[in-house]
This record gives sequence, structure tokens and C-alpha cells, in this order.
Amino acid sequence: MNDVNLSKRLKTVADYIPEGAVLADIGSDHAYLPCYALLNGLAASAVAGEVVEGPYQSAKKQVKKSGLEDVISVRLGSGLEVIEPNEVTCITIAGMGGALIEKILDAGKEKLQGVQRLILQPNIHAHHIREWLLQNGWELVNEEILEEDGKIYEILVGERGDAKAPYQDVSLETGLLVGPHLMRKQSSTFIKKWSQEKEHYKRILENISKATESEENSRKMQELTRMIAMLEEAAGE
Repeated sequence: MNDVNLSKRLKTVADYIPEGAVLADIGSDHAYLPCYALLNGLAASAVAGEVVEGPYQSAKKQVKKSGLEDVISVRLGSGLEVIEPNEVTCITIAGMGGALIEKILDAGKEKLQGVQRLILQPNIHAHHIREWLLQNGWELVNEEILEEDGKIYEILVGERGDAKAPYQDVSLETGLLVGPHLMRKQSSTFIKKWSQEKEHYKRILENISKATESEENSRKMQELTRMIAMLEEAAGE
């Protein structure tokens, strides 16, 4: 990967950066995403934030190599500590767990002043982010799901608005788990992901049902049965 050739996953994240945005890429690693955004005219300027010294140095090198030192500020710090309120209009956080992304957003709430769009790509547990957006007045305006190198990724786009709007015509619990927009689109990747999850739950349920009866096993079976029903609803079965 060089300055302009992003992975399919990061390219999809970049596609959602509004034209002329002042971007903050949190956990920027080698700063490929902000470099790509600036070189392709997607953003006007950017902050590349990195908490680890090694990737921070790599990001600085990449920005210099791309000739973008005037428009990309590389900063060392944790989460949203690297930006000031009203400094940026768009934030990208990609390649972390959903619970960690939620934690970063929650810890830096006061830094979200002036931010119009959040583009979030969790590697796992996207439901943590959907719950955070819902509770904090951010509307989930779009979602993507894609497969790359045998892994399935979800990309969530949030804007300030009616946080409940995406869930109007779906069960809230199911929508938070699988994604209301993805549920409506029913792409082959979406079906694949949740079919695999459902089969996984079914196997566990079968194993527990053969085990000795206990209150704990009975509770687990109820929970698994509920999850399977939600995934069948998600796939329109």
C-alpha cells in the first residue's frame, strides 16, 4: 500500500469523507488515510492522531514523503486528546474494536463540538458504537459491510440528528446488533456474516441441550434461542 492505494476497507471509509472536510484520523497508524484524503481532494486539511510512538513516527515519515506537512498535522496522544473543540468537522476511527471506539468517543465528548460527521470502522462489536450513537444524539445515516482478505468489516456513518430515525421500522434490539441500514440492504456479505453467527449459536445451543440440566444452562439456552430468533428476523426469515 502506498500514499494513494488504500485497502478496500479504508477506501470505503474515505468514500464517506465530505468534500472540504477538516479531518481527524484517530489511531492513524501510518497516516495512509489522511494522506489519501488530501491527495485526492477529499479533505482540506487533517490531523493524524496516534498514541504509540512507533506508528506516530511512521505517520510523520509518510506525511513528509507525500509532501503534505503543511496540511496534515501528526500528533502524539490518546484518542480525541489530539484535537481541540471546533477544530475538525469529520472524524475517522478505523481498525479497532467497537468497545474501544465507544470508549474513545465517550472520553472525548467535549472534543466533538463542531464535528459534523463520524466515520467509524470497528473490527468487531459494532453494536457498541450503534448504542453510543443512539444514546448521544447522533443519527446513524449509513452503513456498509464488506469482506476483505477473509474478514468481514462494517463501516458506520454518524451525523448529528434524530438518533432514533434509523430504527423506526425495525426491532431496536435487532437493529442495534446487526445494523438497521444493513438489515434493509440485505447484501450477500451481510447474509453470510449473520448466517455464520446463527449456525455458531445453534451449535452451542445443541451442545448445552445435551449437558446436565442446571439453572445456568437453562438461562444460556434462553439467551441463545433469543439471539437465533433475532438473526432470523435480521435475515427476513
